[in-house]
Amino acid sequence: MTVVSSGPTAHVVTRPSGRPGIGDRPMTSFHLVLGAGGALLLIGLIMVFSATSVDSLQENGSIYASFSTQVAFAAIGLVAFWVALRTRPTLLRRMALPGMLLAVLLLILVLIPGIGMEYNEARRWFEIGSLSLQPSELAKLAFVVWGADLLVRKRKLIDQWRHLLVPLVPAGVLLAALVLLQPNLGTALVFLLVLFSLLWSVGAPARLFVTMGAATIAVVAMMIAAEPYRAARLTGFLDPFADPQGATLQAANGLYALATGGWWGVGLGNSRMKWGLLPEQDSDFIFAIIGEELGFAGCLLVLSLYCLLAYAGIRIARRTNDGFMRLAAAAITVWLIGQALINVGYVVGLLPITGLPLPLISSGGTSLVLTMFAVGVLANFARHEPAAVSYLKRRRRSRWTRLLAPVPRSASTDRKRTVPPRRSATRPARGTAAPSHR
Repeated sequence: MTVVSSGPTAHVVTRPSGRPGIGDRPMTSFHLVLGAGGALLLIGLIMVFSATSVDSLQENGSIYASFSTQVAFAAIGLVAFWVALRTRPTLLRRMALPGMLLAVLLLILVLIPGIGMEYNEARRWFEIGSLSLQPSELAKLAFVVWGADLLVRKRKLIDQWRHLLVPLVPAGVLLAALVLLQPNLGTALVFLLVLFSLLWSVGAPARLFVTMGAATIAVVAMMIAAEPYRAARLTGFLDPFADPQGATLQAANGLYALATGGWWGVGLGNSRMKWGLLPEQDSDFIFAIIGEELGFAGCLLVLSLYCLLAYAGIRIARRTNDGFMRLAAAAITVWLIGQALINVGYVVGLLPITGLPLPLISSGGTSLVLTMFAVGVLANFARHEPAAVSYLKRRRRSRWTRLLAPVPRSASTDRKRTVPPRRSATRPARGTAAPSHR
């Protein structure tokens, strides 16, 4: 059986046949991230083209209008992925606090009338020319990196409640509260998921999660009671067909789309719901279009790819010997997979509708670019696994491979400071011992 050591001089002990197993190869995690992320992005581009073709033709006279915009964002996302792949984890840690402060500032500014753009009674975007920027997406990434760096810096003190909770929990609650003011309940829940994942990864006691979970449920209940549209969404979740022409239109038609698709779907491009029957069919409810056109088989393929990405993220977190990369990899995995599960959950009628995009698949600019950056960070961490570092240092690299990403210097972001020995004022003669001073 193949064994991979966890130290900085890690190597792969091969099987009796002389070859390591597929799951034991040093670059397996990296290839899993690339494969799952790339496949989800490709499916997303195809499904966005299919879901937006009718609206694009009616509004812009071309079926390619929305699709070309999504392709442009995907190209920017590929650049973001490449930047993340080349960014050393030590630089990520240095940018943690400035990124967090910038995210908080942007979340405050977007709430100010005249600065933040208002759409459907929500203030979530900055309008820059013909483009829009959603600061909550940047805040997710900033919170992951800052939280992981904070807990690693305080690793010798986190067995004390005060150091475990402060300032991590207040910061997470602040971000969630600012997002709730937009209002955006779904994204606020993602911040809480990231917070829980960071605390879980450092071994916080179970009673803490019970307390925080109860508090979260109480706050969500109050938010639902305070806003009529949230109560309507909850009612729609409990009975999707209560008002299929009004409040529960999305929930009901999403289920109709899935039921129409059956096992193999009605065929790519043949959706009926995209003809104005299902609002937000290219973003919040794109999974319903996948189910209608590609059937249960297409839905299963998408879910399998998310499972593969989750496995890769957990594998990276378990195999790295660096605390920062372990915490950040776990938090990014929970962020992406948790958001995907929430989206799929409300489309299939298991959760209230919260308006979260499906990562790497739904249309959107800021969300897609920053999600691809996060996937690039995961791939970067995969290259910093001890076995991967040893392998990359041994192999011969072409110019294009070096351009893709540099060879990791080490498998850890913690640099040990080495103090050179003090040299004696009088240099001893060669072959003689230095004089002792007593």
